[in-house]
Amino acid sequence: MSIEKGLKRGTIELVLLTLLQRKDMYGYEICQEFESQSNGLFTVTEGSLYPVLYRLLDKGYISDRTEKVGKRRTRVYYHLQPAGQDYLSAIKKEYISLNRGILLALGYGDLEDFINGRH
Repeated sequence: MSIEKGLKRGTIELVLLTLLQRKDMYGYEICQEFESQSNGLFTVTEGSLYPVLYRLLDKGYISDRTEKVGKRRTRVYYHLQPAGQDYLSAIKKEYISLNRGILLALGYGDLEDFINGRH
């Protein structure tokens, strides 16, 4: 597994729940938003996304509903549940704390130091 894939796997839930906090979305739309919101730096394939969606559904963090689109097509929209909001708050705090610790361990006082190449 590549380094990028390993790092991504741990952050997909965080970004996915954040996107669903803003509005209900369907799978392909979520993939497009991952890319758009990250200026193309964070892409997720539908093949990587759906196992995460199913896991979050099983845990009750999100719900789904099917809507008819056109004459024959349907879309499954995903919605953030109150339990998912609580989970998002918890993992967001943990993620920020962990990343701050990593930046400090790497010798960066904060994210601005890293972004501006100061060390």
